[in-house]
Amino acid sequence: MSQGFTGSCLCGAVHFKSTADAQMVGHCHCIDCRKSSGTGHCTHLVVPEQAFYVTGSVTFYDRAADSGNIISRGFCGTCGSPVYSKNSGMSGVVFPRASVLDDPEIAKPQMVVYASQAPSWDHVNPALPVFATMPEGGPQKVVATKSAS
Repeated sequence: MSQGFTGSCLCGAVHFKSTADAQMVGHCHCIDCRKSSGTGHCTHLVVPEQAFYVTGSVTFYDRAADSGNIISRGFCGTCGSPVYSKNSGMSGVVFPRASVLDDPEIAKPQMVVYASQAPSWDHVNPALPVFATMPEGGPQKVVATKSAS
């Protein structure tokens, strides 16, 4: 039985609820994630878009990724907290930030992507599958392949 999870921005103007548990959780060290998080990486959960509900006003910033897909990063227009993102190449899912979860302990990272861009001071966990860039087919394919094994 899925329990889902909740989260909110720093000022509380934006709240979200997922009625589904995360399909995958990963750390990303790409330049865009580093700059949008203000630290060495972002930790994202992957959840079905149909199970994700947001209240409050989210402002989006769109930028092309290395793949050419458009990443739409949603943040609170009042306090600036990054809340979640969408990827034009991965329809049907959204990527809430672990940093705004009400219970951050539910985020159990399963992989690291763009490790080649990680700063030396941000430890990359060697116990997780580590990819220099984005793995072929994206993180969901990697997790699905491991689950089928």
